[in-house]
Amino acid sequence: MLSSRYHDTLKTREKYESKAIMIRFIHTADIHFGVENYGKIDPTTGIHSRLLDFAKALNFIIDVAIEKQVDFFLFCGDAYKTHNPTQTQQKLLLESFLRLHHAGIPVVIIIGNHDHPVSFGKTNALELFSQLPTTGFHVIQKPQLLPLQTKNGIIQIVGIPWPTRATIAMTTAHAHKATETIASIIASTVSTIITRLSEQLDPNIPSILAGHLTVSNGIFSGSERTAIIGTDPIFLPSQLALSQFDYVALGHLHRHQQLSSHPPIVYSGSPERIDFGERNDTKGFCLVSIEKKRCSYEFIKTPVRDFIQLEINLCADIPYTDQIIQRISQTNIDNAILKILYRVPQETQYTVDTHQIHKACARAMHLAGIIPLYQHQARTTRMQFHEQESFMSVIETYLQSKPELAQIKTELLEKITALQNEIATQENQE
Repeated sequence: MLSSRYHDTLKTREKYESKAIMIRFIHTADIHFGVENYGKIDPTTGIHSRLLDFAKALNFIIDVAIEKQVDFFLFCGDAYKTHNPTQTQQKLLLESFLRLHHAGIPVVIIIGNHDHPVSFGKTNALELFSQLPTTGFHVIQKPQLLPLQTKNGIIQIVGIPWPTRATIAMTTAHAHKATETIASIIASTVSTIITRLSEQLDPNIPSILAGHLTVSNGIFSGSERTAIIGTDPIFLPSQLALSQFDYVALGHLHRHQQLSSHPPIVYSGSPERIDFGERNDTKGFCLVSIEKKRCSYEFIKTPVRDFIQLEINLCADIPYTDQIIQRISQTNIDNAILKILYRVPQETQYTVDTHQIHKACARAMHLAGIIPLYQHQARTTRMQFHEQESFMSVIETYLQSKPELAQIKTELLEKITALQNEIATQENQE
């Protein structure tokens, strides 16, 4: 039994029980180094401004971890935008995590879907931390139970990386099944693994479940909406909120949210905004405390870049550019990423001077777009005529369809008839 591995730590466990020692740790995820959809190159460092934003948020979290002298640092996946990060992105992440190492804080890393290369045999983006010739880094690449020794005692971590076919060693019997069916099989298999590992936990030692997973009642936001339910393995809260766990720490969804109370199932959310879909999300991380199997956490906000979306309904009788510039002047856009949407009235009298608008947005860090929204008039259905209908019948039907011609319909028909007779008389004379 796995519990026998803890036999040599009996003294540590007795110390934990007798003195009611508190274990505190940081829970964060989804840093996504490499998201550079907005911004510019910083002239001082030569690094993209958005990469610096994400590095700033991560190092703020690490500052708190060192200041609070936490027992360990838990990162629940998606360190990079892709599984093949640049050398600059790797350097910034390594420098940040080494600060924790120098402070004597163990780092537990869960592999996320963006870190995973998917292809069999390829190395994931975070595996190098497990190859460093130093202690203190624990990279969870397959489901496992990790007994982590901290300065205040042992904590048991059941780690679940992003579930793929390779993660659960799926047999070839499922190779040709539909994507939705495979996702369901993966979720069921991983749920069984979680239950099996939870049964091996020592009930006298704090225990957490840490994973990069999708929970059925979780709220997606921003870029995540491109993920379609059916392609991700979906887990029910009941499959994760097992009584053996004191806390369930998750990554993958970018919005901070708590999905269950006993134990708390918590997404820390991403520490920085990814796109405009997340412009209203509060960003931060969780400082978690476990004492005598009682768990609580504090959500701490991180310094983030403002995303501002101005939506302007233009008036037809005032120059459009003036209206947009006035709205910009009334908004604090300093160092923000800005997008402007303006609705154009149907009776368009003015054009928009984008050059003047760009000048008015000079205080913003980046202008993502100046986008007009037009109110399209409903198209009327074209009339249909039979090829055997007479000319006068077609003309009469047309006049009936035009309310503005109703009062002079009879007069028009008379003139058309007179014109036809005149043409016919001229043709006979010729």
